[in-house]
Amino acid sequence: AAGWFANGIVGPISVTKVVASTQPPVYLEEAIRAHRTTIVREAMSSQPEAPDYDADEIRAATAIVMPSLPKDWKVRDVQIYPSQFGPSVEMAVETRDLGLVSLFAIRPGTFDVVQPTVAPSGEISSAYFQIGEVAYAVVARRGVRDLDRTAETLANTLY
Repeated sequence: AAGWFANGIVGPISVTKVVASTQPPVYLEEAIRAHRTTIVREAMSSQPEAPDYDADEIRAATAIVMPSLPKDWKVRDVQIYPSQFGPSVEMAVETRDLGLVSLFAIRPGTFDVVQPTVAPSGEISSAYFQIGEVAYAVVARRGVRDLDRTAETLANTLY
């Protein structure tokens, strides 16, 4: 009865539009874990880097097409990691402007087109995008700016 009384005085409760940020895709967490693993591997002398990068070989083995890298990026390590979606590619790259950056690529099991998007994640910086059946993430240390532009530059090489 009290509810009907309040409804008569105040009026019906209206539902307003909710504005919420979308959750980053699941594969972004895998990209962050792969980035952290790369940092651990870098500090270990028993884990040599594998800087030989062959995009065609990666595509043949994983069905993942890698973007073309800017000319001033130096590949330091390339690894294939397992993921819940199948194999993923983790590439550690030294850049002049951003420092050490990881480029992560995976086939997440969905076909989509996602424009480069920055994802807030406390201790590191990250951006992700997807073109068709392959999704990508760029991961760097906290405070790195312009990752969305970096992701956009990489994405544009795939068209």
